[in-house]
Amino acid sequence: MEIRALVADQRLLDQAAEILTLAFAEHWPEAWPTLADAREEMQEALLPERVGFMALIEGNVVGWIGGQSSYDGNVWELHPLAVHPDYQGHGIGRGLVQALEAECHARGGLTLMLGSDDEAFLTSASGIDVYPNPLQHLATIQNRRRHPFEFYQRCGFSIIGMIPDANGLGKPDILMAKRLGAWSSQLPTGGLA
Repeated sequence: MEIRALVADQRLLDQAAEILTLAFAEHWPEAWPTLADAREEMQEALLPERVGFMALIEGNVVGWIGGQSSYDGNVWELHPLAVHPDYQGHGIGRGLVQALEAECHARGGLTLMLGSDDEAFLTSASGIDVYPNPLQHLATIQNRRRHPFEFYQRCGFSIIGMIPDANGLGKPDILMAKRLGAWSSQLPTGGLA
């Protein structure tokens, strides 16, 4: 497998767009319902303020990842990550995440974050009323049917919150993040001794 920067090669972009629709079709069919929608996402991924990488096997795209900067470059959002269903579980997603982490850190990023929607009731935090204490539900979240939050945890991300009902009643967006680089003990303590 080769991981390289996303480039404006129409053949590769078309392959990546197809993977985007295939990877999200089962549980998130409204994300990129058509190939035209996925091609539009690919064009946005090429914008100068964004970064992206693709994984290739024998010259063909099997996965890709994108990222965009926010908070003056301190935080980068991972969006999206798509691996062809036939190649999932073989380290391709992890390799793409590592490439994005390295690039975001090199650009001065301190945190990489993502939102992982649960529109298909894949976790114990969906299909229920999480109010008045959403964080209690996150503290005991269970993966019922292969929601990607556990993949991201294996990549070092932590669940940092959720947006209840983000995708409709009982369909949250699970927020995750990880630090890029080491914590500095040289930071001021905010007046605490």
